[in-house]
Amino acid sequence: MSRENEKPTAMEVTLATLDLETIEMNLFRGNSPQVGWQRVFGGQVIGQALMAAQRTVDGGRFVHSLHAYFMLPGDPSIPILYQVDRLRDGSSFNTRRVLAVQHGKAIFALTASFQVDEPGFDHQGDMPDVPMPEDLMDEEQVKARYIAHAPENVRRYWERKRAIEIRPVSIEDYFSRRAPSQRQNIWVRLTGPVPDDRLYQNSVLAYLSDMTLLDAALHAHGTSVFDQDLQVASLDHAMWFHRPFKLDDWLLYSQDSPSASGARGMARGSLFTRSGVLIASVAQEGLIRKKANA
Repeated sequence: MSRENEKPTAMEVTLATLDLETIEMNLFRGNSPQVGWQRVFGGQVIGQALMAAQRTVDGGRFVHSLHAYFMLPGDPSIPILYQVDRLRDGSSFNTRRVLAVQHGKAIFALTASFQVDEPGFDHQGDMPDVPMPEDLMDEEQVKARYIAHAPENVRRYWERKRAIEIRPVSIEDYFSRRAPSQRQNIWVRLTGPVPDDRLYQNSVLAYLSDMTLLDAALHAHGTSVFDQDLQVASLDHAMWFHRPFKLDDWLLYSQDSPSASGARGMARGSLFTRSGVLIASVAQEGLIRKKANA
């Protein structure tokens, strides 16, 4: 079979999803992969909105932070329109606001700030001392050991081909939650190459930053997103890009949850390279509510 007749890989599908169609100046259209989800993955909307903002900023200026709110679930059956507002173009910084619209309603809003690369003070926190990903079970070993007798929704999640491979450092705790914890460490790696382009590198990192993060708030209470009696959804998302990076190796996503109250849980994450360089920080609050019939 020739390569052009083969189905695209999960990574190729993700990159195509982030490669928005330009409709006119400041207006973009993004599609969702048809994988049977009832709503659009939040990381996809973050990544697409960031890509839309980036395409209105001159080269040589890169995102250093973004702040976003999820307002309505995205409908994967129709495109999402991204409207970019050019709030400011300064001598060192640019600011963009992006509104994502479906069915005539705003579903998501993002504000991002961009900066020229500059030298300056440099320090960072230490990466946790955890086993390397090669010392952990890979996804096939996880499936063989844990998935056969798992609930159907857990099996569907782990059996789906994804652009991001994950390896929890404490895999037994990840599935059993016998000992609730407010902290977790997850190794993440792309399953295919990403263009050597900071626009794509940043959008893909934003995409994966929404994966597993709210688990930290749930795991503190001995439960997870696989609990079908829970209603779980991202409410907001903030991200700071500290240093340039390449997505060609494993990253450690170190997460903790400092608080849960009022049917909301907060989680924080730090993304490190294998060598311990802190490339990004993330914070998110999400809805974690018991369903009425639970």
